[in-house]
Amino acid sequence: MTDDPFTPPDAGRSRAQRDFAALTRITDRHGGTEGRRTRWRHAAILDPFEAVALVMSLAAGSATPEHGEEPVDEVDLTAALTLIPRVRAELDALEAGLLDVSRSRGLTWQAIAFGLGLGTPQAARQRFERLTERTRPGAA
Repeated sequence: MTDDPFTPPDAGRSRAQRDFAALTRITDRHGGTEGRRTRWRHAAILDPFEAVALVMSLAAGSATPEHGEEPVDEVDLTAALTLIPRVRAELDALEAGLLDVSRSRGLTWQAIAFGLGLGTPQAARQRFERLTERTRPGAA
């Protein structure tokens, strides 16, 4: 960051700061305890996103396997790849639902565009329309 009024702001840095602030706020308000963080999870099986993220983390070396845990193999990678379309569909449905709730709670398209990192309210509305079309029952 600079105080120079003639240096344009760094959009990537601003977005990273907002991402961190968003994670911190939600953690502080709704996920500050183990019980709060796990209240929506299934007790016995990973959800598709968790499964893909776990395989990726183990394969990339950013997560350490426990003693006696099998290393990630080609079948694990194929299984994780198999889940990607489902993860994408669930994320689309989650985003469409969040946009719908946001609008019903009075957020403007401008505020939504800012949250999504989009340049215009029109872009946010178009994104919502595309997501709604993709996630409606019977959509391919």
